Amino acid sequence: MQCIQREPRRTKSEELLAYEQSKKVAQVNIDLLGLRDDPNLKFLLSGGDLLKVRSSNWKKTRFYKLREDCKTLWYESHKNIRPVKPNFMVEDIAAVRHGRQTEGLRKYTDEKVEGRAFSIMFKSRRKNLDLIASSPEEAKQWITGLEKLMSNIGKLTHQQKTEHWIFNQMRKADKDGNNKMSLKELKSFMRQINIDVDDEYASQLFEQCDTSKCGYLDGKEIEHFYTVLTQREEIDVIYGSFANSGDLMSAEDLRRFLNTEQREAVDLDHAISLINKYEPDDTAKEKKMMTKDGFLMYLHQPEGLIFNPAHKSVYQDMTQPLNHYFISSSHNTYLLEDQLKGPSSTEAYIRALLKSCRCVELDCWDGSDGEPVIYHGYTLTSKILFKDAIKAIKDYAFKTSEYPVILSLENHCSVEQQKLMAQHMISIMGSALVTKPLGDQMPTGFPSPEELKGKFLIKGKRLNKLEDSFATEANTAEDDVTEEEESGDDEEEDQKPKKSKKLKLAKELSDIVIYCKSVHFHGFEDAKENLGFYEMSSFKEGKAVKLAEESARPYIHHNVDKLSRIYPAGLRTDSSNYNPVPLWNAGCQLVALNFQTSCHEMDVHQGRFLQNGLSGYILKPAYLRDGATEFDPITMARGPWLQHKKFHIMVISAQQLPKVNQKKSSIVDPLVRVEIYGVNSDVAQRETEHVDNNGFKPMWNTTFKFDVFVPELALVRFVVEDYDSTSGNEFIGQYSLPFTSIQCGYHHVPLLNKNGDLLPSAGLFVHTMITDEGAQSS
Repeated sequence: MQCIQREPRRTKSEELLAYEQSKKVAQVNIDLLGLRDDPNLKFLLSGGDLLKVRSSNWKKTRFYKLREDCKTLWYESHKNIRPVKPNFMVEDIAAVRHGRQTEGLRKYTDEKVEGRAFSIMFKSRRKNLDLIASSPEEAKQWITGLEKLMSNIGKLTHQQKTEHWIFNQMRKADKDGNNKMSLKELKSFMRQINIDVDDEYASQLFEQCDTSKCGYLDGKEIEHFYTVLTQREEIDVIYGSFANSGDLMSAEDLRRFLNTEQREAVDLDHAISLINKYEPDDTAKEKKMMTKDGFLMYLHQPEGLIFNPAHKSVYQDMTQPLNHYFISSSHNTYLLEDQLKGPSSTEAYIRALLKSCRCVELDCWDGSDGEPVIYHGYTLTSKILFKDAIKAIKDYAFKTSEYPVILSLENHCSVEQQKLMAQHMISIMGSALVTKPLGDQMPTGFPSPEELKGKFLIKGKRLNKLEDSFATEANTAEDDVTEEEESGDDEEEDQKPKKSKKLKLAKELSDIVIYCKSVHFHGFEDAKENLGFYEMSSFKEGKAVKLAEESARPYIHHNVDKLSRIYPAGLRTDSSNYNPVPLWNAGCQLVALNFQTSCHEMDVHQGRFLQNGLSGYILKPAYLRDGATEFDPITMARGPWLQHKKFHIMVISAQQLPKVNQKKSSIVDPLVRVEIYGVNSDVAQRETEHVDNNGFKPMWNTTFKFDVFVPELALVRFVVEDYDSTSGNEFIGQYSLPFTSIQCGYHHVPLLNKNGDLLPSAGLFVHTMITDEGAQSS
């Protein structure tokens, strides 16, 4: 048996010295976060025991504590046999929930601990942390302290985040804790921040900063080292070319920069407002001047990011019929992992809804105790109660977006359990559930997202036509309907004749299907002649892609009048995704993806729905809403959709790219790829050369040009990878956005990790220019 050794014990004097040093470091970080003398933060820094809950049999006490960097929480068991203590970053926390709000706490604990329980939810796929404090007061201290910490870290400027990060990396490199930096410690520090430098350069940098010639850096010398390290040469060049008032940029200089480089038609007052908003030097501000620090701060604010800040809020017309929008949609929403044996969870619904998903799927089956359950039928995925899923959807549906949510039911339940489904939805969702058409007359078209704010729509089978509900004698009996399968079939099975499965449908469930009645698709002519506007079909990806390629214009015309939902093929057992872009190009509204799967298809999806206030609804271009449209994304006939643009982009630099491999010796060799998605003629990609051994501030200064013919359907994706000559490149980060949301000029590009969450402090710096090569119409 291998012996696990404890860390060597310190002497009392060493412990005291380390404690005092830790207090000083903590105080610097507390001040930076603006939380001096905050009692909740002091409580977190002292730490305390919490009961960690994993199951009914696994409940163990752990000691949790905030480290002196005020960004990391670590914990240890009371056995204290592990030399490395597990930890997690505050920036990885998505939310802290008070009470027994998670499945685990509801299932494995009693109601009597309600006031003492809380959960830490993570942005990534990491399982939530279910905890119980010794008292309600202590639970409140943990929750309030963590929420304050999350809020204040989120409010830090880019410069403050950099200072915070570098200060704490220097602290790690200072092995002997003497607040001084030797040449060896400097090299260690450079590796920690993702720069590999040769001995000669490291020595030169050290000698340049070691003005006292003592053989180590101290005080002002470390400040000078920081200044040299964080200097942005590219920003210096831009600033210097416009700062005509000595070493400072006047309001007039700034206006000229905004007009010529940023292509913003703004006046002097706007330039002055930016100086008042972002200039940190009060003396410069009084003189209506902007320092280099103020200029850099502006470039890291929303005005300086590549995404147009005007598109961060709802700016599109939300009064069009529902079918005139692309709607953010998910498939197998209940799954956290793959669709063969992955866990089902209400948390999966919460995550999707918080990412502004507006159409969620519920695969419903008879539960053994009389309560309907949700899981992926005939597989090993776990089960959740239908009513628990409805409660979670009700609680989180409108946290990110206030626009309507569609519940797509795949119904395999008996009549009795279908009645329970209807009962649960009506009782839990109450007046928010649409149970009859808006207005007193039979509608002739869809209501708008604006009219349906805060409402739930049910998509499923219906026993009769919606028109029949306005008749004096409506059908009241249960009846058979054809069951719509959306799970196990593949393209080969599509060629085989199938026997239609019959499902007895409860009237109670049928009656709450109003605007989204599921029907089989029997061709575009049949749909046009025989289906009401509210009768919609679901298409498996293979069939949908074939229609989009071979019958694009009829498909577009169909989607002008009806809703279409697309879902992944059953063969995707790993819950991978298909390319949603060709389906959007054909006007399909509900292009459903597996939200639980990290992939470039989900990146593109997130980019599509980044605009319009994260509402989950994007107004389709006019030519996809016109019943007489001649638009065809394949043949590209001439028409108003052809607005030829030339997209010029210079990839200048990157900042603070994270390591792919956390080994000390591992340094990334980054490259950047720019990808264009859209109609076939617009699809393209170009990439830079890689930069050796520099993830801290690599530079490329590489220019690309792209032709974009249909800008309203185009998306741009920036991808940063770690180059590897012997195997595939490794993903570092990406950012996707609509082409029409790009700001021209010098801008920073934030980067997201594989789960779609922001990478703190990391980003690209680019220059973009979009020129009009001429509109073409028929």
